[in-house]
Amino acid sequence: MLTDLTASEIARLVASREASCVEVAEAFLQRIHILDSKIGSFLKVEPDKVLESAKLAQSMLDRGEGKALTGVPIAVKDNMSTEGIETTCASKILEGYIPPFDATVVTRLKESGMTLIGKTNLDEFAMGTSTENSAFQVTRNPWDLGRSPGGSSGGSAAAVAAELAPLALGSDTGGSIRQPAALCGVVGFKPSYGRCSRYGLIAFGSSLDQIGPFAKTVEDTALLTEAITGKDPLDGTSLDLGPISAQNLKSGSLKGLRVALPKELFGSATHPEVLEQIQNAINVLQKEGVEFQEVSIPSIELGVTTYYIIAPAEASSNLARFDGIRYGVRKDGQGHIGMVEKTRSEGFGHEVKTRIMIGTYALSAGYYDAFYLKAQQVRAMMQQEFQKVYESFDVVLSPTSPIPAFKLGELKKDPLALKLLDFCTIPANLGGMPGISLNCGFAEGLPVGLQLMGAPLDDEKLLQIAYCVEQALPSGTIKPSIA
Repeated sequence: MLTDLTASEIARLVASREASCVEVAEAFLQRIHILDSKIGSFLKVEPDKVLESAKLAQSMLDRGEGKALTGVPIAVKDNMSTEGIETTCASKILEGYIPPFDATVVTRLKESGMTLIGKTNLDEFAMGTSTENSAFQVTRNPWDLGRSPGGSSGGSAAAVAAELAPLALGSDTGGSIRQPAALCGVVGFKPSYGRCSRYGLIAFGSSLDQIGPFAKTVEDTALLTEAITGKDPLDGTSLDLGPISAQNLKSGSLKGLRVALPKELFGSATHPEVLEQIQNAINVLQKEGVEFQEVSIPSIELGVTTYYIIAPAEASSNLARFDGIRYGVRKDGQGHIGMVEKTRSEGFGHEVKTRIMIGTYALSAGYYDAFYLKAQQVRAMMQQEFQKVYESFDVVLSPTSPIPAFKLGELKKDPLALKLLDFCTIPANLGGMPGISLNCGFAEGLPVGLQLMGAPLDDEKLLQIAYCVEQALPSGTIKPSIA
């Protein structure tokens, strides 16, 4: 079946004319039609536009202008602007909003000849760890439909895991690509801050957000990363660097690789079977010549607290524009203040309102120095501690998520427990580092993610190492039963 294949395999098939771009698109549309009512990965799929996109991809191939992923379908998280296609951030306040422009990453997907298959579900405005905070639907984990796929990019992760799309894009502010990738048993990569344009990404935390790919393999991840990254004059935080190259992906070696194991990321809060699978992976890699050493990075213990001051502060500023005047569905109220109050109170969900209030408080007069400024100082300290580690080690290794996929609703009444699930992933965002999660085994029959983090701008090196690790670990050929 076409839907069984990796993105690279699909690209080779269409390039050799063994399948057409339209046939590939139709296969995935059919699978979405059959399965997505059970999973809830997609918020918007428009078959006519999908097939139109596939025909454009085919014409590129016929003209001899095909690229590495031409004709490959891709799902896009619904917080990235898509011209002519509804973009909601899974929020009632943006229901019905149709952007007049594409996000830069979407423009680059189109230039690569990829087929946009649909927009995926997320926690509202990317604020959450379970994809239960969407205003429209709950997304389910293909490995167990009673469990969460993680968040906030749960729709994208579930779509790739269930083979509803061979590739997907997500955004990662505190782990929102890597954590759902771990829980769904796929590869998820967050590039270094500034390597991928954020233009057209509806902002949550501007100093933390980064767009990145989901895929079945590290090779597919690298190819998609190359397609979407590079300098963008439309994004002031975009670095003046070329795309992250996949050219030398397969030329690395594990022999002599130095890997740091921060003891703070292997604590007692981590599920014992998760630790067991990570240790099994370490044992395999040691036999391949990898050298491991335990290190201490004390600021990691402050990561969640620091993040949950900085991210809400930036969110309160970014979401101020959704007032029913400039953006958002307008609700009638008494006078200007009444209208804004009614629009925001009815348009935003509970989690978004909570974070806006926390952020506004942290930035207010009399509290700015005590909270926001202090958090930024801790962030700088964490960056310095990690930089010292990278002077002696090639990468940092840890679990991606301290637990496997949890039951839907299980943690909804314990918001602190949900936030602590980002404990291992937050440092990469605070430090602007690249981070990747790949499957390394199973706990209680559910996927376990192994995370690798590299020094800022060492993206190519990290992907090269991740590819070698993927080849060394036992083959991840097991698929969720729904697939």
